[in-house]
Order: sequence, then structure tokens, then C-alpha cells
Amino acid sequence: MLVPKLLTTLRGYTRAQFSADVTAGVIVGIVALPLSIAFAIASGVEPARGLWTAIVAGFLISALGGSRVQVGGPTGAFVVIVYGIVQQYGVDGLIVATLMAGLILVAMGIFRFGAAIKFIPHPVVIGFTSGIAVIIFSSQVKDFLGLTMGDVPAHFVEKWRAYAAHGGDLNVDALLVALFTLLVIVAWPRVSRRVPGPFVALVAATLLVRWLGLPVETIGSRFGEVSAALPVPTLPSLSYAQVVALIGPAFTIAMLGAVESLLSAVVADGMIGARHRSNMELVGQGVANVASALVGGIPATGAIARTATNVKSGGRTPVAGMTHAVTLLLITLFAGRWAAEIPMAALAAILVVVAYNMSEWRIFVSEFRGPRSDVAVLLATFLLTVFVDLTVAIGVGMVLAAFLFMKRMAEVSDVTAIRAAALDEGDEGGALAESLAPGDVQVYAIDGPFFFGAADRFKAAMREIASRPRVLILRLAGVPVIDSTGLSALRDVVRRSRAEGTRVLLAEVQPEVRLVIERASLGDLLSPDDITATFEEALRRVRGGVHAPGSTGEHPARRAGDARR
Repeated sequence: MLVPKLLTTLRGYTRAQFSADVTAGVIVGIVALPLSIAFAIASGVEPARGLWTAIVAGFLISALGGSRVQVGGPTGAFVVIVYGIVQQYGVDGLIVATLMAGLILVAMGIFRFGAAIKFIPHPVVIGFTSGIAVIIFSSQVKDFLGLTMGDVPAHFVEKWRAYAAHGGDLNVDALLVALFTLLVIVAWPRVSRRVPGPFVALVAATLLVRWLGLPVETIGSRFGEVSAALPVPTLPSLSYAQVVALIGPAFTIAMLGAVESLLSAVVADGMIGARHRSNMELVGQGVANVASALVGGIPATGAIARTATNVKSGGRTPVAGMTHAVTLLLITLFAGRWAAEIPMAALAAILVVVAYNMSEWRIFVSEFRGPRSDVAVLLATFLLTVFVDLTVAIGVGMVLAAFLFMKRMAEVSDVTAIRAAALDEGDEGGALAESLAPGDVQVYAIDGPFFFGAADRFKAAMREIASRPRVLILRLAGVPVIDSTGLSALRDVVRRSRAEGTRVLLAEVQPEVRLVIERASLGDLLSPDDITATFEEALRRVRGGVHAPGSTGEHPARRAGDARR
């Protein structure tokens, strides 16, 4: 249902809930202030772009989304992607990629892709999330230690080589500011949980640097004054070739934004006992990213930490998320000029805490107690994220997980020969089977999905049939689905059996599977009478004289024996 949650929650909206939503929104807005600035800088763009992203996209994600309490804005997951796009295509390229990603998200929501996103395997999600955390941490070492060096290399290994080469350029004052910020963030919850620790730490570190006159780099010394003026919606001019080249990055932004927003919405559902509308959430995310691009912002998505803060602070409707955006707007307009005084070391410390929380290292370690195949997917995704590229990591992780899943399904599928003595004597099928001549009929049961992963096992079992029975019965009660490869294998067996004088009957075929078989090109090999609903019915047809087409109803070996006599 493509209806924003805002319209649903406003029915019966009370003054008490409005008060709770506004309070929660103000708190989340204060939390989002340092994060929006920090994520923008880590992404390689000016701090103001992070603020306007949180304001514009954050408002629209709450107003048009499918979650009651989702709070959106720039997040750590995008840092790696955005930084790479800016380095290769510039800020104009990033804006175009964000705009296209927004349109892709809108299309995904309209065409009901929301449910499909949920099928991304857990090891893939943990792998790339932990990998991004490592990259964010690595990108903040320069500012955390106050190293006097040029631009930090983009590649992970080269980045740490550069840090090692400039290790002697440590700025002790910057390091002390970063450690002070970390200490305040860790200790502040013991004082108060109403006022966010990162905001208190940012203000305290800024005042400390200004009061003591410490020689550390600030936002102003690196980027100049932070503009508090309202941005004018514009579109950059890029060539057709550049736009085509940005299709890949745009899809990466869209997929990551969809995954993170829906994961955040699921977490929020668990916290408040609600249920989000996944497709509407994608549409809301898409519109928000288009609007963010028009004001020169960066990609935005649902932020799990800010959403959790919203819930814990009493927010229960999208009004809280909209209030968070208004709070950021007022802070930016009336106190934005003071942002230039914020020390870079303090922002680095905040991002180190974000990276630590994002790493989910306890869950990462616990995955090693799971199946080896899941561990392989986890490590492949993690290592490719850190050492190669996030896009490659997600692609390889998904493909590897799919292959391992198919392998498991193939192992579950089984083909078993059933002897008459093994049939249940209590049912009619057992009695009928005992009355048949030895070797007259052979029965095989197929259990599990009959797809390309199990087709070879089926063919191998059929090749092991030593004699040529008059009738071959395939029991398909345990087959829930069959694909084209399974149909091809079945077709080959039926064709070979007919050539050898053996009639094939399919018994206990489920309605869905029977429909697929009847629609396939098996009509010239199997008649409707060859497909039975029960095993007993198949056995009755055997006793009633079912024989292979073109034969007299007798087994070829028997006719040869009669001729010798």
C-alpha cells in the first residue's frame, strides 16, 4: 500500500503524543548535528552539504516514508561510496548519481521491490557493515592523531602506509582533544541520557580548544566559513557520457540505501511493535534523495542509531522525524557560523565511536560459530569491502550466498528406490504392491525441490536401474517445485524409458507441480492418465494392464522367454 505512515498516524493524534514527538525530535536533531557534519567531511564534501541533506532528506523521509519512527539523513554506510564518487567524478557527479539513485528507489517502491530487499543474507549484511566500519575508522586516523600530511589515499593498504610514513608528525594537542571527546562520549550517559553525549562532547571540545587556544585544525581552517544560507535548487551540467558512467554508482547508492533503510525500519518495528510499509518506505527514500540532490546534498537513508534514539525518547509518529529536521534547520540558520570552530579531532573521535558501534563485532565473531558456508560469505564480503570495493563485495557476497544456498537445496533433494516390502502394509498401496510380479514395476520417490541443483542426482539414480521394468513409477509427493532443468531431466528419462519399452507414471504430483508439467512440452510423452493424484491409483493402473506405447502389454524379457519356449 503506497500510503505514507504520516497520514495513518494522524488519525486520532493527541496533544500528548505531539508533545512527546516534538521532544524526541529535538533530541534527535541535536544528535544528528555532529553526525551530519562528520559524515559529510568523511565523504569528501563540505560540512554544509551534510547539514542540508539531514534537513531536506530527513524531513521528506519521515513525511513520505512507510515507517512510523524512521529518522533519515546521511549515514556512515555511504561514506565509502560517496568518497569514491567524489574522487572520480567530482561533486557534480555525486549530485547526479544521488538524483538517479532517488529515481531508482522510487521505481523500486512502485514496482513492489520492498519485500525482495529483505532476502539479502545476514552474513552479507554483517560483512559489508563491518567492512565499512573498518574503512570509516581508517579514514579518521589522520584527524584523530593530527597528522600533518596531504590528502589521505583512498585505498586501504595505501592509506595505512601513508599513516606509517607520517607517524612522526603526530600533533599531541589534537590527540588530547580526540581522547577528551571520546571520554565525554563514554562518560556522559552516566550523567544524563536526555542530552546526547556526542553533542555535549562536541560543544565541550570546541570550547576547550577556543579557551586554551590549542593549535589544532578546525572546520573553518580547512573548509572556511560554514554557510547558513538556504541553498537554491540547481542541477549540474554533465555530458551524456558522464551520466551513463554514473549509472553504476547510482544503482549502488540505491541498493545500499534500500537495504539500510529497510533494516532500520525492521529494527524500529521490533522496538515499538509496529509494521512498516516497505514499498512506501522506498518511495519516500527516493523522493528524499532527489530533493537532497537538488539542494546539493549527499545520499540519505534511514539511520538506525538516530531512529533508535527517537524511539527511546518517546517518538511514535513521523512528526518526530520531521521535528528533527526543523531543529537542525533552526540550529543551522542561527548558530551555523559557530560550526567553523569545531575541531577536526573532535569530529574524528565521534566517527571512531560510530565505526565501533557500526562494526557489530560481537555479532561478527558469533557468525564464526555458524555453518562454514556462512563464514565464507561473511569473510568474502568483509575482505572485499575493505580491500577492493563495496559494490564488488555486495555482488560477490550475493552470488556466493546464492550458490551455497543452491548447494544446500541440492543436498536436501533426494531420489530413493522403494521396494514393495518397504511400503506401508497398512494402506492399500502396500497390498497392491505385494501382488505385483517381481521386477514388473520399479518405484522411486523424489523428495525436495526438483531444480537444476538436483537434476544430476535424479539422472544418476535413473541410470542405476539395472533391469528394464514394465512400469516406472515416480512418486513426487515430496516435490514442492520444479524448474526447467528438472523438467528437462524428467523429459529425458521419459523419452529413454519409452525407447526401452518402459511406461513412466508420475504419482502424488502436487497441483502446482502438475500445472508446470502440463504446461511444459511433455504432452507428447505423457498423457493425462500417466499423472495420478495418488500412489494407489498408479498401482491400480499397473495391475489393470498399463503398458508402454506400441507394446502388447508384456515386458520385453517375458516375450523373449515365451519365444524360446
